[in-house]
Amino acid sequence: MQTITVEELKSRLDNGEKPNVIDVREPHEYEEYNIGAKLIPLGQIQTMQIDEIEHLKDEELIVHCRSGKRSMMACQILDTMGFTNTKNLTGGILEWQEKIDK
Repeated sequence: MQTITVEELKSRLDNGEKPNVIDVREPHEYEEYNIGAKLIPLGQIQTMQIDEIEHLKDEELIVHCRSGKRSMMACQILDTMGFTNTKNLTGGILEWQEKIDK
């Protein structure tokens, strides 16, 4: 697992890149505020219900949550499942809202 900052992700999105980003928060959190990532709650990852991202095992996968803790756990779990390029968004949505969506 590596890390990526909110500024780095925003810059890549602004440059037209379409990275694989997943949000591991709960559905009600996602409804309140999201940055367009694919929603796969941490519980699904913990129970290995990851069919929809299985094809991304060898691609970069940026994972975020509210603050960075759940996404770090998700990255660690995904790494043990054979994902080779997971990146935790440091600071999560809280930092995104603070630094990007001021």
